[in-house]
Amino acid sequence: MSDVSEPPGKPQIPSSEPSFGGRICDLPDDDRPREKLARSGAGALSDAELLALFLRSGTQKLSAVELGRKLVREAGSLQALSRKSLKDLQRINGIGPAKASELTAAFEIAARLARERFTSQPIHTAKDLYEMLGPAMAQLPREELRVILLNRRGNVTANERLTQGSDNQTTAEARDILSLVLRHGAPRFILAHNHPSGDPSPSQPDRNVTRQVERTCLDLNIELLDHVIFGLPLDGREPYFSFRDNGLLA
Repeated sequence: MSDVSEPPGKPQIPSSEPSFGGRICDLPDDDRPREKLARSGAGALSDAELLALFLRSGTQKLSAVELGRKLVREAGSLQALSRKSLKDLQRINGIGPAKASELTAAFEIAARLARERFTSQPIHTAKDLYEMLGPAMAQLPREELRVILLNRRGNVTANERLTQGSDNQTTAEARDILSLVLRHGAPRFILAHNHPSGDPSPSQPDRNVTRQVERTCLDLNIELLDHVIFGLPLDGREPYFSFRDNGLLA
């Protein structure tokens, strides 16, 4: 069968696929994240461009920046992407073991930097605690309860994971929480846990255990400063719920 040719004089429609391949070095100079970072600083880069610096190369059809954009779009947000496991990342077309490991390490570094900031600075507000733990706990696929132990000045002396539950619930008894606090000899502490659904509103079990802990603290001369629930900044709302800020602690 003979080929069907275009009528004479009809213009050819250019391909929508990029012609430069999948490497950052093949991008036009103005579109290269590394050059843009050097020129304008890291803050000028989009989430996709920052990811591209770790990815370094894309696929046959997507540049590294386009692959980064695809990752954020399909996950829903950079924070949601950070919650994916190493195996989940490797299931994404264009992400092999090396790229998945580098992304996982990058997200973990960000979480550790946030925590490290508060080893020498006191925690005064729920927002302080969110800035310390929010990035790390937002990555967790299941609920996790942490006990943040403080000295009299409000500096963090320990950050202990007490329980890890399902994707929508974790359980802890007041005696287990206070046993941990007494073991460390901490005069004050904060409870913190995450809601993987993104909604930080407290459940009835959250309210019940907080009341039980608060009542027992009065007898032990220990101060429960707050119970903070971490969610996601959806619909413009605060990404955390503070029992103290909402009048649920004395």
